[in-house]
Amino acid sequence: MEPGLYMDEWKGLHNTKLNSPARIAKEGFYKDLSTICIIPAIDAIPARVVQSWLALIHPMNQKYFPIFMIGMEVGAAYTQAIEMVLEHPEFKKWKYILTIESDNMPPPDGLLKLYESIEGGVDGKKYDVVGSIYWTKGEGGQPMIYGDPEVMPRNFIPQIPKFDAVQPANGLGMGFNLYRISMFKDKKFKKPWFKTCQEYEPGKGVKMYTQDLYFYEKAGSLGYKFACDTRVKTGHYDVQNNIIW
Repeated sequence: MEPGLYMDEWKGLHNTKLNSPARIAKEGFYKDLSTICIIPAIDAIPARVVQSWLALIHPMNQKYFPIFMIGMEVGAAYTQAIEMVLEHPEFKKWKYILTIESDNMPPPDGLLKLYESIEGGVDGKKYDVVGSIYWTKGEGGQPMIYGDPEVMPRNFIPQIPKFDAVQPANGLGMGFNLYRISMFKDKKFKKPWFKTCQEYEPGKGVKMYTQDLYFYEKAGSLGYKFACDTRVKTGHYDVQNNIIW
């Protein structure tokens, strides 16, 4: 700053632009964003993964609480954790559940973007679940975004991701997803909400679902809406080969 006499009004640059769109309004940080984070942990979690979690940005003065479900099968872990949330006198009043899987590395601003997209701040459409874009491990990896809601019959065929968009889908992985807690209070949405399914039903054939698509099949049949926010690019860590896919 050059020397001189300054007769400032001291109101600040941002205070001169109160009629213009501001990030706090766009992303809804003034609203209730209370979030319980559920993390299934069968094995030890790699330090590189935890480091990415510690870098996550949380809106100021918003409630956030992590729950680790240790040593449980993943479908049972999610269902039991949500049961605990709904039975808790404080947590049951909160607004969102965030799921993070133990090998997923979200970007620092990932949660902020999911808050924005779930409430329609990107495409004007509200969703019941939004998730980040990530891929299965390996050279032939596929994007974890399943089924185009505009295509019938309803299916879980992998979609080609659109660049930096909120892309409607019939199903997602669970690596870094934001859910409305209100879904799980719906009496029509019966437990278990998540289940790893490998079973045969006479006359209908074999059913094989991972816990994520089991959830989306049930929730989608009740009319809930889902989308992948491809602005949120999450890495999938292969600890054996030290590669982030």
